[in-house]
Amino acid sequence: MISEAEEQVMSFDGGNIPLRMAAQIMKLDYQTVRLGLIQGEFPIGKALKAKGSKSYTFYISPKLFYDFTGCIVTNEMIKEFKEKIKQ
Repeated sequence: MISEAEEQVMSFDGGNIPLRMAAQIMKLDYQTVRLGLIQGEFPIGKALKAKGSKSYTFYISPKLFYDFTGCIVTNEMIKEFKEKIKQ
């Protein structure tokens, strides 16, 4: 039987948890989470770097984030976070 929490995680419509949002939820500095992903220390997603590029692209999976932190991040939470940043 699927729990309500698992159902919410599975109903996520794709996409990515913003790095700064993940850091805020985890109560960690943005750079700590960034480096943790680059070094493979946080099993919540991936840090990708294109050949010849100096910068990384980050993907944080809502499912992996839930598995690691126990925190559910919904589409609505991400939308609210992004709106707040725009202001």
